[in-house]
Amino acid sequence: MTILNNLKTAGTPIYHCIRLHRGDDLLLSIEELAKKENIKAAVVISSVGCVLRGRVRNAGATQIIDIPEHCEILTLNGTVSAQRTHLHIALSKADLSTVGGHLKEGCIIDTTCELVLMEIPEVAYDTEFDEETGYDELIFTKEV
Repeated sequence: MTILNNLKTAGTPIYHCIRLHRGDDLLLSIEELAKKENIKAAVVISSVGCVLRGRVRNAGATQIIDIPEHCEILTLNGTVSAQRTHLHIALSKADLSTVGGHLKEGCIIDTTCELVLMEIPEVAYDTEFDEETGYDELIFTKEV
């Protein structure tokens, strides 16, 4: 393992406890909160609820998949900031099969989503182009 970017923080984390309601778009709601609260760096630490329909991008980053059915949210994890949000979701269908991927706009909450974000003190997310992956990848910086 090569650690390219390692920051330690001493501050106290801030927790954002949110309940989303029927009809809310999961990704857009998280992005809106991050902008409203000017979040520099946070992670999803808990997510429980269900969706009317899901929408994810596959691992090859080539295809967006619509899941046109009610699903339980099994897990949602990733990084959140006002500038950049990168989330992956796993959903359980009615037949208990599981599908997941990179969360996209259009994943709509059914009855509820209980969501907890932990804001990381003294850290800000930024991106840097990585020639190996071909993507702008996350880097951690000290908050200024």
